[in-house]
Amino acid sequence: MKTNANSFDFRQTISKHSCIVMQSLLFDLDGTLLDHFICLARCYEHVLGELEQPIPSREEIRRAVGGSVELTMANFVPSEIHTDACERWKKHLTSIVTENAYLMPGALPLIQELKNQGRQLAIFTNKVGEQSRVLCDHLEISQYMDTVIGTDDTPYRKPHKEFSEHVLRALRANPNNTALIGDSPYDIQAAHAVNIPAYCVTTGTHTEAELQAADADGIFPDLPALGKALFGFELLTEIA
Repeated sequence: MKTNANSFDFRQTISKHSCIVMQSLLFDLDGTLLDHFICLARCYEHVLGELEQPIPSREEIRRAVGGSVELTMANFVPSEIHTDACERWKKHLTSIVTENAYLMPGALPLIQELKNQGRQLAIFTNKVGEQSRVLCDHLEISQYMDTVIGTDDTPYRKPHKEFSEHVLRALRANPNNTALIGDSPYDIQAAHAVNIPAYCVTTGTHTEAELQAADADGIFPDLPALGKALFGFELLTEIA
């Protein structure tokens, strides 16, 4: 059943993927729980400058991110220096990884409330696993997560089916009561590869139209809207 934030009414929508049975939840990181774009953009600017390559605008970088550094970097450098560029990028990100890193509005109360209800929670991301764990510690959300899995933890990345199977095994999760919460077509493909629903927010780099075209099971403007629609939460968020 496809939903959007304007038409979704949980009280009238009971399905096998409703909040009643979603015991395990896989959260994407960048663009979903975490706003880390400025830090990532700085890494591309730094590495491309070092390699004397044209430096794209922030908007061009925003349109390119969402998969993995290998996929994104391929948009900006020739193949003969691609591997070197990716290694430089990862090294530089490690040195500044906690800078310009912020939880999305509603992220903390959402995961706190879900954990209070006894649900399994995991970070499932195309960000490097070790960097993801450092960020979760820095943002003080590690305590709510049963596992944090990223690229370099396995040979795979989203949307590889094997990557999705790996996180399900790590949680010992039942696909029949598991859902993925993300912000990109990669998240949707990764979820559908193992027959679980993908509920998406538009706080990342992809539009509602792009997420609809990718066959998202639900699309919401932000985490508070998702939390209310799927779980009946009224999330309080800080006002900047």
